Formats: sequence, C-alpha cells, structure tokens
Amino acid sequence: MERAEIFEKLNNVFRDVFDDDTITVSDNTTASDIDGWDSLMHITLISAVEDEFDIKFDMKSVVAMKNVGDMADIIEKEA
Repeated sequence: MERAEIFEKLNNVFRDVFDDDTITVSDNTTASDIDGWDSLMHITLISAVEDEFDIKFDMKSVVAMKNVGDMADIIEKEA
C-alpha cells in the first residue's frame, strides 16, 4: 500500500474518531495538534486504525509512536 493511500485512510479514520471533517493529518501530526486527542481517545483511535488496516499494533509500537508518521511507518510495513 502506498503512503498516500495510507494517509487518505488515516484522514478518514481520524475524522470519524474525532467527529471532525476538517482534520487532515500529516507525518508530523501529534496529539497536541488535534482537539480531544487524549489518552482515552488514543485507545479508540488505535483500535479504529487497526480495524481499518486489518492489523494489530503491539504495545511496544504504540508506546513508541511519537506522531502520525510513526503510525504510518508501521502500517506501511504491516499492511
């Protein structure tokens, strides 16, 4: 799967999870960039991303993610 396709799908997931059609994520997007992205929403987001891409993140990967680019890197390897 190409990175552009990954980000297209990620944008849809983020928009759905945070109920905000204006969200556009990039490699450098972090939780501080999106209103409502707290620890509870992070769990919901991870689950939604796993469902969308039919993958499972391991805990080490989830903890290591510093931004959406890190998430996309893992998806690119797994999907």
